[in-house]
Amino acid sequence: MAGPSTAQRGGSKSRNPRSGKAVRSGPPRPAKRKPRGPRGRFPLLRLKVPRRRLLLWTAAAVLLGGAAGWALYGSSWLRARHVDVSGVRVLTPEEVREAAEVPLGEPLASVDTDAIAERLRERLPRIDTVAVERSWPHGIALEVVERQPRAIVEKGGKFIEIDGDGVRFATVDRAPKGVPRLTVEAADSPSLRRFGPPRLEREGVRVAESLPADVRADTRAIRVRSYDSITLELTGGRTVVWGSGERGDAKARTLTALMKAARGARHFDVSAPSAPAASGS
Repeated sequence: MAGPSTAQRGGSKSRNPRSGKAVRSGPPRPAKRKPRGPRGRFPLLRLKVPRRRLLLWTAAAVLLGGAAGWALYGSSWLRARHVDVSGVRVLTPEEVREAAEVPLGEPLASVDTDAIAERLRERLPRIDTVAVERSWPHGIALEVVERQPRAIVEKGGKFIEIDGDGVRFATVDRAPKGVPRLTVEAADSPSLRRFGPPRLEREGVRVAESLPADVRADTRAIRVRSYDSITLELTGGRTVVWGSGERGDAKARTLTALMKAARGARHFDVSAPSAPAASGS
């Protein structure tokens, strides 16, 4: 039986007439492939770090961490030395510092800012919000926002200030200027039994909070006779029938427009803001 042909053995050989070297004819052999990485795309590379260098890096990191910890907590460099207070209007910086009880001399990093803020809100109800921040390298900064009175209630010759949320936050000897007095006159009203004095008082404060700034400045008194019968007494003998505390924004806009349209009027009714009325001159 005849053996495999030359083509079957992978082609024949011939000699190059110039060089005399044998040249293989027939289909080319497939090229050898280089080994690939885990996914068959790139060679697997391994980065070797000398053991001695690795130990040096580790030791340096430990030393730097220890130095940073000592600087923050063990040294005398970064300690709380002073307290800066901003934003106060009625309160004094000294009152705020005393209530804050910042631990002066302690490491600044260990000062509990949340605890300071909580102490201030508990001890000084006039404070609405306070931001406590570290002021490196030696300070604690207290940024205070005080509550603003929207109404006052007279009691025993003193005046209780109430903010727009209905919070009674301070008692003062003198009535602050530009803040209306709030009275609840609902002794014979079913609203008193249904809602109670605190709720009716909050409705009066709700009205005060809804007033436009210029009208609020002219308001001398807010009288609550029932839940849906609240009236305002303004300067110059003017009065406003407000109704309930509901739809305050609409009533405020209507009152502003009504006062501009009827400048000589003395009595205004915005209890139904879609059908306001003005009278008197």
